[in-house]
Amino acid sequence: MTVVSRPLYRALLVAGLVATIFTGGCKKKPVPAPPPPAPAPAPAPAQPTVTLSANPTSINRGESSTLSWTSTNATQLSIAPGVGTVNAEGSTTVTPNNSATYTITASGPGGSATGSATVTVNVPPPPVQKAPEPDYDQIFRDGVRDAYFDFNKADIRPDARQALAATAELLRNYPQFRVTIEGHCDERGSTEYNLALGDRRASAAKQYLVSLGISADRISTVSFGKEKPFCTDHNETCWQQNRRGHFVRAQ
Repeated sequence: MTVVSRPLYRALLVAGLVATIFTGGCKKKPVPAPPPPAPAPAPAPAQPTVTLSANPTSINRGESSTLSWTSTNATQLSIAPGVGTVNAEGSTTVTPNNSATYTITASGPGGSATGSATVTVNVPPPPVQKAPEPDYDQIFRDGVRDAYFDFNKADIRPDARQALAATAELLRNYPQFRVTIEGHCDERGSTEYNLALGDRRASAAKQYLVSLGISADRISTVSFGKEKPFCTDHNETCWQQNRRGHFVRAQ
């Protein structure tokens, strides 16, 4: 058995400790495993798309137009005004009374989208109101003036000239008017005499109108003498009403 001195023993002990420390320090530490990758985020919902068209785009009132549409990525669609909820693709007929813009709204998880189409309605102008037909009979009655005569005469007196001038003006303004002049007398005298006198009075009124420029072929005459009195009293006031050239519109 070999006896080791104390100093040598201490040296060997220190050397062994150093070797142990060195050997332990050279060992590789284990590398930890990388964490698992995070899951990929879910894709965002696709944005809806939608188109809307009208055919024809211009109509007359009472006619129809067809709306057609297509969409993608939409779960709900509606068309305003007046159509409401629709399928993802389709068409419908509309008959607007006035020009209108139709708007389709498409919505889904990815948002919403809109489209529009305008239908122009051609509104006819209101019918022209035809002017009412003039009441020619009333115009004639308002414009014509009878010519009055003195007893037993057929001369055109001043007041008769004024009356006939007014009648001539009416006939000039309404060239479509044709007239008959009736010769009338009061009750005095025989029937035959008054028929002849009435004829002279009607003819005198006609000639005066012709002198004022009225064509003779627009005027005819007839005599009633005393057979159709305007007044039946037996006095001068009444007789004066019956001594006249009376105008009637000829048809």
